[in-house]
Amino acid sequence: MIHLLLIGALVFLIVIPFGYWRSNVKVLSLQWFLAIHVPVILIIAIRIISGVGFAWYTYIIFVTAFFLGQKTGGLLIKKVNRACHCVSSCLVMDLYRCIRI
Repeated sequence: MIHLLLIGALVFLIVIPFGYWRSNVKVLSLQWFLAIHVPVILIIAIRIISGVGFAWYTYIIFVTAFFLGQKTGGLLIKKVNRACHCVSSCLVMDLYRCIRI
């Protein structure tokens, strides 16, 4: 169970930059679809590599982590915009710019 929760936390952290990206692009555009679906491929790879598998109870943790990561990324872009007033779709570059200011 601890192994499953750790991988769920990893999924959450991986999805945050994609949620940040998604919230700064036009809804239903190509970038919007990529920001949602690219992390799904990464999550499937993590599930296979870690040996967690695809049992029904794992979906509860991973889907929750996915949506919370997307939501957190969306909230984070609002905070960065208020603090720095220079927002792109890249979380790493925006945080770097805010630290330099």
